This record gives sequence, C-alpha cells and structure tokens, in this order.
Amino acid sequence: MSVRTLSELFLKAASYNKPDCLLSKIGGGFQPISTAELVDRVRRLSKALVELGVAPGDRVALMSENGPHWPTVDFATLCIGAVLVPIYPTLLPDQAAYIANNCGAKVVVAETPAHLNGLLEHAAELPEIQQFVLIKGESSDPRVVTLDALIARGGGVDVDEFERRARAVKPEDLATFIYTSGTTGTPKGVMLTHGNLASNVTSGLSVLNLDGRFTALSFLPLSHSFERLVDYCYFLTGCTIAYAESVAVVAQNLQEVKPHVFVSVPRVYEKLLARIQENVAQASPIRQRLFAWAVGLGRQALPYRLKHQSPPGWLGVQLGLADKLVFKKILERLGGRFAFAISGGAPLSRDLAEFFWGAGIPIYEGYGLSETSPVISVNSRDAVKMGTVGRPIPGVEVQIAADGEILARGPNIMKGYWHMEKETAEVIDAEGWFHTGDIGEIDADGFLRITDRKKELIINAYGKNVAPAPIENALKNSRYIGQAVVIGDRRKFLSALLVPDFDALKGWAERQGLPAATPEALAADPKVRELIGQEVQGVNANLAGFEKIVAWELLPNEFTLETGELTPTQKVKRRVINQKYGEVIDRLYAEADKHGG
Repeated sequence: MSVRTLSELFLKAASYNKPDCLLSKIGGGFQPISTAELVDRVRRLSKALVELGVAPGDRVALMSENGPHWPTVDFATLCIGAVLVPIYPTLLPDQAAYIANNCGAKVVVAETPAHLNGLLEHAAELPEIQQFVLIKGESSDPRVVTLDALIARGGGVDVDEFERRARAVKPEDLATFIYTSGTTGTPKGVMLTHGNLASNVTSGLSVLNLDGRFTALSFLPLSHSFERLVDYCYFLTGCTIAYAESVAVVAQNLQEVKPHVFVSVPRVYEKLLARIQENVAQASPIRQRLFAWAVGLGRQALPYRLKHQSPPGWLGVQLGLADKLVFKKILERLGGRFAFAISGGAPLSRDLAEFFWGAGIPIYEGYGLSETSPVISVNSRDAVKMGTVGRPIPGVEVQIAADGEILARGPNIMKGYWHMEKETAEVIDAEGWFHTGDIGEIDADGFLRITDRKKELIINAYGKNVAPAPIENALKNSRYIGQAVVIGDRRKFLSALLVPDFDALKGWAERQGLPAATPEALAADPKVRELIGQEVQGVNANLAGFEKIVAWELLPNEFTLETGELTPTQKVKRRVINQKYGEVIDRLYAEADKHGG
C-alpha cells in the first residue's frame, strides 16, 4: 500500500467510510466518530485556515494531548500544504512559546485554557501569530476562537477545490517540524517532508501485519513522531483508532477498548510485568509455583513462539495448559483481543521481551529517531530476533562507522534542522548518511543491535568505556527496582541512583511485617536497603569488574516528565539528573572512598 504524500494518505483513508474510524471517551464510554464526520471536519477546517491566510509552507502549531482533534488539525493543515508543528502539552509556557516563535507559527491551536493562557502571556514574543485557537472550554479573549467555531466558519466547502489543494502537495514539501525533546541543549526543529513520512509509512506497512479490521489504542503522545507515524499506518490500513484518556489509565482503557495492537515505550511494559509479579507474590504458594512453571515453559518454547508455532510433543501439551491456566489471564489484562505490540523510544530489555514472548504476547522492538521519520529498523512477524531492533525497513540503508556509530541513509532522512545549517551538517554527511549518535552492530543475519548512545558512553578514570544502558536494564529487571541511572564518567568506579518500584516494595514490606510507610521511609528502611543490595549484587555477579555497581542510593521519588528528569518519550535526561542529584552522587563517592571503594 503505497502513498507519496500525507495528503494523498488522507484522501485514501477518507474513502473507507468506516462508522468507527475513531473512538474517544465521552460521558463514561468510548464513542465512535465516523470517517464521514472526520472528513467533513477536516475539509471545513482546511477552508477556514485558508481564509485566515494560511498558505502552503506556513506553520500551524498544535499543543494538545491525543484525541480526535489531533488528526483533524493535522490533516486539515497538511491538505493545504501547510506545516504542522506539534508542541508537547507538558511543556512550560516559555518552552512552548520558544517553539511557536522559532517555527514562525501563523496559527496556534491549544487544547485547554491553561495551555492557551500560558502562550497568550508570551504573545508579545509571537508577532507572526494571527490566530489563537482553543480546542476545549471557552475564552473571553478577543484574540481567541474555539476550534468548533473555526470549523463552523468553514461551511460550504468546495470538495473539488479541497481535493485539488490536497493533490497539489508534493513529496518534497515540508509536512512537519518535530522539535527534539532536548536531552541536551536547545531543542532543534527537525524538518520532515511529506515524502520522508510517506516513505516510512509505506515501508513500515510492508513489514507490519496490520489488518484493517484491527482496533488500535493510541496513548503515546502524538507530538512525538513514533505514535504519529504508526497512527498514519492505522489510517492508511483502515484500522479503528481509539484514543486513550491518558497514560495513567491505560490499564482501564485496555479493558474498555480491547485493542488488537498498540505501540509503547518499554516503561509501560516494565510496569505491566511489575504488576503481574506483585499479584503473583500475593497469591498462594500453589499459584506461585504454577506461575513459575508456566514462565519456565514459555522460555523453553521461545524458538517456537518466535515463529508463531506450537511446540511438538510433551512441551506443546504443557504449553497449551500453561496458556489456559496462566497466560490467558495476562492476555485478558490487555483486553483479550491482543495480536501484537510494538516497542520503541528506548531499549527493551531482553528479559522483558523473553517473558512476554514466552507468554504468547509478541512485542516487536524497533528503532529510529525523529530525524529518520522515525523508523530505521523493526522486528516483524516473519523476521524477529531477541535482543535486536530488527532488520532495516525496505529502502533504508544502515552501516556501522569505524567508531561503532550507526549510520542511516534513505528517503526517510530529514531535510535538516530548521535554521540550523551547522548542526545539520554535523549529522548528515556529504554522502547523505545520517549519524544517529547510537552505537551498535549488525549481525550475520542482518539484524541491528543497539549497544548504547555514543554521547552517553561512560569513560571511567582508567579510560575504560562502559555502556550504561545494559546495566540499567539489568537493574530494572529486578521487580523491586523501577528506574535506574548509572553514574561513573571520569570516576574510579560506577555508582547508581535507584528508584524502587514502590507498589512491589509496599507488598514486600507488608509480607515482612514492616509497618505501612511512606516512600521516604521505605527508601531509608535498613531491611529494604538490604533487599535492594541483594538485587544489585545479583546484577554485579554477571558484570566485569569495571562494570560493577560499587555504590548506590535509593531515591524516594520517581523520575518523571513533570519534574524534568524524563523526556516525553520516557528517556532519562542524564544531564538534569547529574545536576539535580549532584550532592547525592558526590556523597556516594566520598563515602565509598572513605571505606576503600
């Protein structure tokens, strides 16, 4: 299924005439929105934007959570040849205003009065904005119009004229700016063309087994290229897209929507496994032994699970029993109709992947960056290998540089960074290779394996290179450790900041007869620290001497997007954590030195 532009993609999706093109939570239940209703709103909004003076190449900024309004504004903008610029709704007003100003937005669409008021406070810094638009709620500010009112202005659409504008868009035209989440330095506007994204949709669909009868649950932010690209795949295939209320209630929405497919970052899968393990820990000894038996069988059956086959003989008989007695209950947590999920945005630990695959829950790990539209490689139904991010998708070339850096080239590579020619030249070389900043290797079967971020490699005081991500993943495999950040650049040894999985830890504490306690009290409790120490020792047993965690500290609060330690795709901002917990880190090293660490 091939398209050359995103406006062409919309015209194809518009022909499917589904009664439940989209699902959205209204009044306690998920309500359908038909293709006809979506198409009508997109056409009207396109006409209204043109009447506001939005011309091909002009920028429209959108600051919103996921919902039916997202594709409405997106496709309305794209179909007149304008450029959509997402702004994460979690950004502070000055950060959002920076993006709106930097991209030169003519129109800004914001979800809530709080989002909009933050931008209006910076209106003096946004001279190019001609219209502020509010999606939900009301505003008495004369500079503001509601989205519904703007759509109403676009009545009397000339359908032929709308399609003429949509078909006039060319593959080389800009479609979007994706501002990097800024783990370091100033956010950069990644310029992606229609051809960049359409090529990624076409290539992605050639390896992903999406079925137009599927219902998908969309909960990663559409402001990020990962969810947005996959949603384009859903639209083109004809899948129904259900928008989750929020990441916080995904577990409930899974039960309501019963999706066949979704995409997520590893943190969501980690939390799902932690809840499963905690439920088992509270079950009877017989149930615990049954679970351990089933998990062991699942690991034995991995070679067959990966090929979607039933094992022969006695293993197959036992696995069938395990599926009915144990694994079926996990599938029910996912809604009961689950076909597969995709993981991206950060490394998926091998142990986590093996657990879910062993349970008959396929998670296909992929890899990419905003600058690559975003998919470079992905595991697929016909080609999957544990511990890798799959083979490059059709049309995308990958090679490994002399220093181990992954380079990619193809129709998905961005046009460049907006108004940043020097930074663009630093990442796209004269031969068109994009330098990802990630370290990896390609095996004999063509599968790509990521080992670490080039800039995040720790070089200790003795000149040894250490990749922190595999160690952090090993630590997080403990059911009692929710988050981990390894420290040690230019230091004599490695240390770690650890955040407990407090749900699992509280359950453990109750079983030990410890009094119910706050996160602060639990993190300081000697018995808890002894437990975590044993978990760290278990990880150290499989590490080289210079990779071992010598000192660690338990933190009472999770790293979150709101507190600034995580990006919107749940990547750790190491620079922020090093600054925020600098005193804790210095104390760890001082105490370890005092005791001969």
